[in-house]
Amino acid sequence: MALLEIENLHAAIDGTEILKGINLTLNTGEVHAIMGPNGSGKSTLAKVLAGDEAYEVTQGSIRYNGQDLLDMDPEIRAREGMFLGFQYPVEIPGVSNTYFLKAAVNAIRKHRGQDEMDAMEFLQLIRERAKTVKLEDTLLQRPVNEGFSGGEKKRNEVFQMAVLEPVLAILDETDSGLDIDALRTVAEGVNAMRSAERGFLVITHYQRLLNYIVPDHVHVLLGGKVVKSGGKELAKELEQSGYAMFGEQAA
Repeated sequence: MALLEIENLHAAIDGTEILKGINLTLNTGEVHAIMGPNGSGKSTLAKVLAGDEAYEVTQGSIRYNGQDLLDMDPEIRAREGMFLGFQYPVEIPGVSNTYFLKAAVNAIRKHRGQDEMDAMEFLQLIRERAKTVKLEDTLLQRPVNEGFSGGEKKRNEVFQMAVLEPVLAILDETDSGLDIDALRTVAEGVNAMRSAERGFLVITHYQRLLNYIVPDHVHVLLGGKVVKSGGKELAKELEQSGYAMFGEQAA
């Protein structure tokens, strides 16, 4: 079943067109990787999908679970099961991880017509999920990402994803700034969430992340367009040849 259908997507910021005709279909149970150099439009695509109001969709359509995604406000997208892992996770001083996540979980449950999760049930849930990404219990009570190292912020993003159990997870350069141990831990957390009912869109510069999160499909994004799609072997081809293999398109 098609979870995400992007057709001829054009998007701009401050009058400058960044995305110039993206076509992509992601089915439930699939992991798709988007690869490309800086400035190719990878993060713009993630922000457009999440509903960042700084970006204007000038042409094309996006359907999510059969619904018109562009008609949904960002908070509705989140409640409908969409999750964005930021390239640079933001800090939220004064708001503990636990409080933040409990509010988010219960907002989703209310949207689905479910009862709120009680305190004991929620505490058990977050402790179980924290173990998945080896997040220390002490970090659960600290303000969201405040004073966290780069690796801790990325672990915290994947921890949040594990608690929220999204239908579609968009990971925007989750591997950025991670050492090999942190990268492996984060990847293990993502892999633990893979299922036939969930899809992933993994955005990355480098093939190394895809050694741990093995994609079903790889798309190369250059100049705001998908210039090539293939299987996991395409990522290894890029590692060896670089984006120069696409000639003028990579300029």
